[in-house]
Amino acid sequence: MKKGFLIFVTFFCITTAQSQVLISLIFGDKLNSEFLEFGLEGGVNFSTISNMGSSATNPGFNLGFYFDLKSRKNPAWMINTGVIVKSPMGAQDIPVYSLNDQNLDNTFAGGSVNREIRYFNVPILIKYQFKNNIYVKAGPQFGLLAKAFDEFKKEINNDDVIYKKNIRDQIHVIDAGLAIGTGYHLNVGNGLNFTVQYYHGLVTVMKGDGPNNQFNRSWYITAGIPIGKGKAAKRRAEQEAEFNKVIVPEDEKN
Repeated sequence: MKKGFLIFVTFFCITTAQSQVLISLIFGDKLNSEFLEFGLEGGVNFSTISNMGSSATNPGFNLGFYFDLKSRKNPAWMINTGVIVKSPMGAQDIPVYSLNDQNLDNTFAGGSVNREIRYFNVPILIKYQFKNNIYVKAGPQFGLLAKAFDEFKKEINNDDVIYKKNIRDQIHVIDAGLAIGTGYHLNVGNGLNFTVQYYHGLVTVMKGDGPNNQFNRSWYITAGIPIGKGKAAKRRAEQEAEFNKVIVPEDEKN
């Protein structure tokens, strides 16, 4: 029952996330308002797992959507949230371990293993934007596991031999940690923003009898663009102009 529930939740999140991206492209201007900025965000991330010996950084691409919910009392303060739909983590060149199969062990002896763990990440950050358009943000980030695998690789006779092992059952379904970032919000065009952000995982990656001192670490370099912000601003201006229009009484015209 528990496993079925987790599968349902994962499927629901995948379907919802993909639908949200599509809806955002179509109805982006409806989601933007004076105190809410909505947009798409993507870039590169460089991840690793702490305490894995000789492991190297795992590069990847991230993509998602974001919301900036601005305070009505002071719009410089806001809550920055959203969903990072595609966000691979993991590490490369981790030590080769036994696959409990003599033929496979002999094949990949002296090779390398790359570990990739894919989450749907949801940051909930407090963000402050200075008057010079530089901003800082910090807060918790939560992740829901989508898939995880180890890729064994070795070059034999100038050809790459690859074997993928599904390790999803060995990884904690929920990840959580702290994120901190800084960036710049352009004041021209659609208001493109650029961010550098660091994630420091606080939940051990492996469960059960796995190592209890390994945590996700990741650097993000992203660019975000509001969707429909120009149309939303134009619509608000037209509504305000209509609301503020002065109708001169007929008796005053004479």
